[in-house]
Amino acid sequence: MEADWEFEIGGDAPVIEAYWAGFVNLRNEPWRVGEIAETHMLPGLAEALLRLNVAGSPVWTCKTDVLAPEQVDPDELGASSEESNFAVACYIDILMRSDQIWNLPGKAEQRCRELCARIKQIPLRCCRVDMVIRRARIADADSFGATVYFTACGRTSSEARERLGECLAAVAQSIVAGER
Repeated sequence: MEADWEFEIGGDAPVIEAYWAGFVNLRNEPWRVGEIAETHMLPGLAEALLRLNVAGSPVWTCKTDVLAPEQVDPDELGASSEESNFAVACYIDILMRSDQIWNLPGKAEQRCRELCARIKQIPLRCCRVDMVIRRARIADADSFGATVYFTACGRTSSEARERLGECLAAVAQSIVAGER
């Protein structure tokens, strides 16, 4: 699987707001996952969110959305041109649990590099993950988090959505198992 990371922390860059108006605390209330509208739009998203928020996970999530990419580069997804007829994407804002908080940019960079290296070892084609390190506001504290973008493609819309579900599951498993 393709994976990369970058910083986006200066000037007018977006900031992850942990406790925004629509926040659903899946770590404490996993049964509320169905209240997140995006989980009904994308197979596998609910399971990935639950896995990322499970007790013992090094991370928790605060926001997600499903997107339709305007266009994709088949090479960036490890796909042929026929396999990139349809594409689907989503993002998940991920924050570190309190005892592993990313309070320095170097710490965030190190974790994202390690995670990208693990993701690149996952034998999935037609998908990629891009991690964008951002400033995060958690209550009154400032730290860093990551907006993780997942993109997949396929010959059909349903194939692209299925591939994205596989990508979400593999990355969520890698995060939870690899950073404990």
